[in-house]
Amino acid sequence: MADTWLILGLGNPGAQYEKTRHNVGQMVVDELASRRSASWKQHKAGARVAETWLRPGAAKLVIAKSTGYMNTSGGPAAGLAKFYGIEPDRVIVVHDDIDLPFDTVRLKQGGGHGGQNGVRDIIKALGSPDFLRVRVGVGRPPGRQDPADWVLSTFGSAERANLPILVSDAADAAELIVESGLTAAQQTVHAPR
Repeated sequence: MADTWLILGLGNPGAQYEKTRHNVGQMVVDELASRRSASWKQHKAGARVAETWLRPGAAKLVIAKSTGYMNTSGGPAAGLAKFYGIEPDRVIVVHDDIDLPFDTVRLKQGGGHGGQNGVRDIIKALGSPDFLRVRVGVGRPPGRQDPADWVLSTFGSAERANLPILVSDAADAAELIVESGLTAAQQTVHAPR
């Protein structure tokens, strides 16, 4: 299936994590599935999957979120890619990034993991860093707060007010990659506002 894309949102399972910075990737894939009224189903790869289309007659989307923890995202990513016959350059991973200010979305293909353990595990499991990334900025922790504690905390009130816009922007960015390719998507998403 040449025009099938896997869009995987990273995060941790359970109600205690669902509103944290670390789960913004899963918020984005929830938005993508919601836009299409796609329903989630359990998959044997250790993920929940919503199969849908970019739009009628366009690319097939396999929207997914692991049912395990962030640091073990590689197994579900590799399992789904194998099951659906999707190459790494058709895998889009949506994840939080503390090196980007809150309310920033950046797109890239390949490269390192930048300390993001979910991305690290996916690189290892896929045997390639060449998948696409939608990096969603959650900002750096204030003062000397441990980054691990920061990403597992919930968004502040000012951030929560803007979070739906950030999630929508990141979902738009993933759709743009599928629709127009990475370079065109970067030109749109990275343009100054």
